[in-house]
Amino acid sequence: MRLICSGFLFLVFTFVCTAQDDVVQLKNISDTILNPKRILKVADPLDGIKTMQQLFPGKLYKKSPYNTFISWKCSTCRPTSYTDVNGVEEDPLFPYRDGVATRLDTTINYTDSKGNQFKMLVFNHSVYDADGSQTGRFSGGLLGLAKFAKNGNIWEMKSYQPAIAAFGAFSHIPALKLVEIGEDQFAFSLIHANGGAGGPYNAFLYLVVGFNGKYQTLMEVADYRLSNNAEGSTEWSSTYKVVNDGKKKFFRDFVITTTGFYKKAKGTEDDFEVEIPKELSEMVKTKKQFNFTIEKRFSFDGKWYNIVGKPVVKFSNIK
Repeated sequence: MRLICSGFLFLVFTFVCTAQDDVVQLKNISDTILNPKRILKVADPLDGIKTMQQLFPGKLYKKSPYNTFISWKCSTCRPTSYTDVNGVEEDPLFPYRDGVATRLDTTINYTDSKGNQFKMLVFNHSVYDADGSQTGRFSGGLLGLAKFAKNGNIWEMKSYQPAIAAFGAFSHIPALKLVEIGEDQFAFSLIHANGGAGGPYNAFLYLVVGFNGKYQTLMEVADYRLSNNAEGSTEWSSTYKVVNDGKKKFFRDFVITTTGFYKKAKGTEDDFEVEIPKELSEMVKTKKQFNFTIEKRFSFDGKWYNIVGKPVVKFSNIK
């Protein structure tokens, strides 16, 4: 009997300990982590995860090959609000009161015309979760950046901004794409797409640029893409091109070209009415189906990229 009881207690103890091990723990860290003037030098080769640990020295977890993150909270940090472009809930405060999960989303490598080498570490912050998961359809992943320049065998951090703005769904930022917008002037584009469960996803294009001493969003292009609609229904997608005509050294213009197909919705469960680009508003009043191309030009006015001139719209296969 004693043997049976001992075995039972051992199993209970093992189960409790294992369950506790599965719960993500938070480590309280100093408010110096948010200081944009932090100094950090890393020996070559730069390891992204180890560098992230130096910037956010919380508890490191590897829940899976695709889910490595640092769990932390900061009791002495002064939280500040940031923009979540989903716009569904009130803009949250960072660091989050209940704790933070920080992931290294990617490392972007690039070289300027003089041969200088740079690495941009891209961080994704989300609200602490005891299981280490990322949830919330209309919660964006909070973007953070740390830029390093190579000096001999050392990588020196040149700029650091732990929190910029939130993009994407389920607390996960979209992929950033490097784009040269001037002579050795680099920015990052991303496509933010979201929508209701089972419904169409409308996407926006954003441009994140270093400007006035910090990284910030300087362009927002609506109706960049419509996806996840029923087969054969209205859809469109866009591409962008930086205009290098020799007229602007920095903050060059963008041309956005949108091509798509419109078909009047039947109003069925799988065929949704969608918000269409305003350039199509007159055509849809009288036509049931057509293909279209919209070309817009965006120019920087010293504060923001705005549309200049009149969009060029072409229609074909009109029914």
